[in-house]
Amino acid sequence: MTEQAVPYISHPRVLVHGVCPGKPGEPPFRVVEIDGQVVGRARTATDVLEVAATHGITIHDLNDPDAVRWVGGGQYHWTLI
Repeated sequence: MTEQAVPYISHPRVLVHGVCPGKPGEPPFRVVEIDGQVVGRARTATDVLEVAATHGITIHDLNDPDAVRWVGGGQYHWTLI
């Protein structure tokens, strides 16, 4: 019998979308979702931590895929290409 490896896909509560352009004169931002609901905008990784804490979620490691899913770049990607 041959066993196939099943890939593990995490489903973190916090999802940070890709970078969006801000209004003219404002810096770009990323939309933050918690449990599938848009809860705010983040301009830095610290903003992500603060938004999560406001909703009762403590994030110890921003690189932990079980804690945060980053779409369109990781925690150091905050500018438009």
